[in-house]
Parts: sequence; structure tokens; C-alpha cells
Amino acid sequence: MSDGSGSGLAYVLLLGLPFLLIVWMFFTQRQRTKQVQALQDSLSVGDEVVTTSGLYGTIAAVDDGVVTLTVAEGVTVRFDRRAIGMRTGEAA
Repeated sequence: MSDGSGSGLAYVLLLGLPFLLIVWMFFTQRQRTKQVQALQDSLSVGDEVVTTSGLYGTIAAVDDGVVTLTVAEGVTVRFDRRAIGMRTGEAA
């Protein structure tokens, strides 16, 4: 005959593990958001970048909310600053 002491631990694990998973997901998302914000704040002319849609280019100008990219000789496009996903190389 079982005294039921093991079932209390099972309930704690059943309720605690999903809670810990959710807390971990929020923590990692907050870290990623801080990294992206730091990247976007540090953008400067000459940086080689990739947009979130996959377009490669070199930053020609940076305004408050707009980044102008040179994607080919004489071809520039304007993107919202938040569309810059990552740097690809060293500043030119």
C-alpha cells in the first residue's frame, strides 16, 4: 500500500517544469532583444550588414530611423533601422 508521498513531488514537477520553461524563454528573448538593440544603436557608415530580409549592403548614411544601404555601384536603398539584422564584416 502506498502512502502517497511520491505523488506530491510529481505534482510539483508537473506544474514547476512548464513554469521554468516559460521563465527561461522570457529571459532568452530579453537577452536577444538587448543584443539587437545594441547592434542597431552601433550602426555607422561603412559597416557591411545584412537586412532581416537577406539583402547585403554597405551603410552609406544613418539617420534617426532610416539606414541607406549601397547594394551595388550607384545603387542605394533605404531601410528602416530596425530591418538591419547583423553585420557581415569589418568596416570599410
